[in-house]
Amino acid sequence: MNHFAGVDVGASTTKTVIIDKNKEILGYSVVDSGADFESAAEKAFAEAKKQARKKAEDKYSVVSTGYGRRNVTFASDTKTEISCHAKGSFFYFPKAHTLIDIGGQDSKIIKVDRSGRRTGFKMNRKCAAGTGAFLEEMANRLKIKLEKLNQLAEKSKKYVEIGSYCTVFSATEILTKIREGVEVEDLVRGVFYSVIQRALEMDPLEGDIVMSGGVVAHNPFFVGMFEEKLGKEIFVPPLPQMTGAFGAALYSLEKKGG
Repeated sequence: MNHFAGVDVGASTTKTVIIDKNKEILGYSVVDSGADFESAAEKAFAEAKKQARKKAEDKYSVVSTGYGRRNVTFASDTKTEISCHAKGSFFYFPKAHTLIDIGGQDSKIIKVDRSGRRTGFKMNRKCAAGTGAFLEEMANRLKIKLEKLNQLAEKSKKYVEIGSYCTVFSATEILTKIREGVEVEDLVRGVFYSVIQRALEMDPLEGDIVMSGGVVAHNPFFVGMFEEKLGKEIFVPPLPQMTGAFGAALYSLEKKGG
């Protein structure tokens, strides 16, 4: 085997990254997980292979991770998503740091030491607040497309607090503010800030900060807001949504002696 894949099956999306023995990314893909994790994994792997085939043969070693990692029938091994996110993050930032991963259904804070070992982690409450699902629900309430959130937040000139901890209550709060005449762009910025607050409440954010996940990938203004709140630079991997899948691919390479 000289080509290595990581398949990260999350509750919202499934990601695949394929690398070679030099740890270069040959192909990657993101698909909706839906209700059939096995099919989602197969689809994501097939799409990533279409990219990789230009440079690689069809022989792959696969490690799966994420919420649905045991549904990846073609994987030779599994790793926890905490391990894989730490692995992927440390590859790009080989120093002690705190990783904040904001996914579709959960958020994680992972502490990594200067050797790349995990020293602790925290996950969000059993609630969508502070996740991509929260942003999706708020976008639905505001009748705007999810991909428009970043653009709208950039236009905001006023801070609006969204104080509720529950997605349902936040939706009600949004409707109240709409009735009061609050501008949509200000509401979006308030929603972003609400997600930031949930992350800050999870665990102390010490040292260098790295951020990953789909929310980070699609909303650079969100990262800028977080930097402003912390008063420091935040580091982001080249493909932030692929951090876990990339880490799984690195484990696959290690397993084969790479």
